[in-house]
Amino acid sequence: MKIAISLAALAAALVASPVMAQQAPAAAPTAAQAEAFLANAEKALFDQSIISGRAAWVNATYITDDTDALASYFGAIDTKQRVDYALEAAKYAAAPGLSAETKRRLNLLQTALTLPAPTTAGAAEELNQLATKLQSAYGKGKGTLKGQPINGSDIEEQMGINRNPAELKEMWVSWHDNVGAPMREDYAKLVGIANAGSKELGFADTGAMWRSKYDMPADDFAKLTDKIWAEVKPLYDELHCYTRAKLNEKYGDAVQPATGPIRADLLGNMWAQEWGNIYDIVAPADAGDLGYDVTELLTAKGYDPIKMVKAGEGFYSSLGFDPLPQTFWERSQIVKPRDREVVCHASAWDLDNKNDIRIKMCTKVNGDDFVTIHHELGHNYYQRAYQIQKPLYLDGANDGFHEAIGDFIALSITPDYLVKIGLLDPAKVPGADKDLGLLLRQAMDKVAFLPFGLLIDKWRWGVFDGSIPQGQYEKGWNDLRLQYQGIVPPVPRDETKFDPGGKYHIPGNTPYTRYFLARVLQFQFYEAACRQAGWKGPLHRCSFYGNKQVGEKLNAMLEMGASKPWPDALQAFTGSREMSGKALVNYFAPLQKWLIEQNKGKSCGW
Repeated sequence: MKIAISLAALAAALVASPVMAQQAPAAAPTAAQAEAFLANAEKALFDQSIISGRAAWVNATYITDDTDALASYFGAIDTKQRVDYALEAAKYAAAPGLSAETKRRLNLLQTALTLPAPTTAGAAEELNQLATKLQSAYGKGKGTLKGQPINGSDIEEQMGINRNPAELKEMWVSWHDNVGAPMREDYAKLVGIANAGSKELGFADTGAMWRSKYDMPADDFAKLTDKIWAEVKPLYDELHCYTRAKLNEKYGDAVQPATGPIRADLLGNMWAQEWGNIYDIVAPADAGDLGYDVTELLTAKGYDPIKMVKAGEGFYSSLGFDPLPQTFWERSQIVKPRDREVVCHASAWDLDNKNDIRIKMCTKVNGDDFVTIHHELGHNYYQRAYQIQKPLYLDGANDGFHEAIGDFIALSITPDYLVKIGLLDPAKVPGADKDLGLLLRQAMDKVAFLPFGLLIDKWRWGVFDGSIPQGQYEKGWNDLRLQYQGIVPPVPRDETKFDPGGKYHIPGNTPYTRYFLARVLQFQFYEAACRQAGWKGPLHRCSFYGNKQVGEKLNAMLEMGASKPWPDALQAFTGSREMSGKALVNYFAPLQKWLIEQNKGKSCGW
């Protein structure tokens, strides 16, 4: 999954001397003093984030020992500064007469950090050295294929197209052994430091702090995610059962048994998080051929990575958004440089909280990256829309919103859209008899991802609160993978391993529940946009490309940033204040009915 990086968020996420927080008065603080403190804190954080963001960008796009040191140095300054202000904000939070807005800004300041360091001398520096070391180790990581080294972006691609189970196993095992296992001790140290910092800020642990960012008590937020999972789990269970049967047909009992969990390396993705790459294996015989392949269309029309990004920009322009600035094209990393190590994991950046927006990708000409571009640009347009807000509001309504914007735009990459931009011949638009195939192809990514999106942070919450101790990191990971996804590793794993480290967001310390929320929110946004556009056909074929009324209403929500609780932002665009999986289930309702028929007589579950 992908990341949005804004300066306000970056200073919180990263781990001369720091600008120290204004000292609280000896007497009880007043509302006026709280406002003065906030004004001082916001300016200092904004100013510091400019240089820190540039250091992080250089490190991500040119990994060396020197850029690692620079990123760690500025990250430590940011962390100290954020901790100072968070501790100070807690003192002002009880001041009488605070406005609702002041209370919100104080709370955002208290919960802004991703990895807080304790005030112990040297703790911030050590935390940031560990965080930088872990992220760079991932960026430089390699697996093997046929005994030869293969880098991260290439191994991801191969996991999607290779159908040799022995080679899939080799890539899976080598990646997790080479990249994940060496991180184990450093990650445990990082957890200890971050937990100490979280406790100083008044939280039980770092996981509790993360869950406190959603305009509700931490425990209530955990219950909300469980409620949403319960809404969508029956659909996932049917998809798992059907996919397992198809894999059994292809590979046989020795590779993939007909019952029980699915072998993780057979699902077309290093982490078994999205299964769309094996659509050819599961496609229904009578409706599986969709009549087109986006990768083939892009190649046939002579698209290169730049032209793919231009197409993504064109979608947003069709909704009425201003074109991307010239600096975007001059400063983005759109293709992988040949001369240096970089973090290929796609991300969107905002380096001045105004118009210096960029993407960082190692783009390949294929359908997956075409979708990713639409997704990443969603972050950039969101970042530019909320630049009008105060510094502490320069973020999404919640982090799930930030991920969902580009995702729901990408849902509109339908045959209708592909025809309108000249990629697909109108004569080759699949008919209604292909709807099940279209839905299944979408579900292999969208539905398959749901339990993975939930379990990443369930594992981390357990690590942070101690219910998954260091001696059981690997067991805790595999237990959750089995419980939620119904998958198992291709070979036995023991506690010398650290398979979580093979997933970028663990060493990158990026909270992951946002992606679970985004999978739900994108369908709520999409359903609302199609309703606004007056779409009359099947929901999954809707494209609101070119509809400036949708764009105007969307921009109104984007401009809110984090200035209001997320239910207010959700209501502004969809009319509802409740995050729910119902829109997703509605979208896939015809498929779920068909899957139930296909699975009759099978032993589903694991």
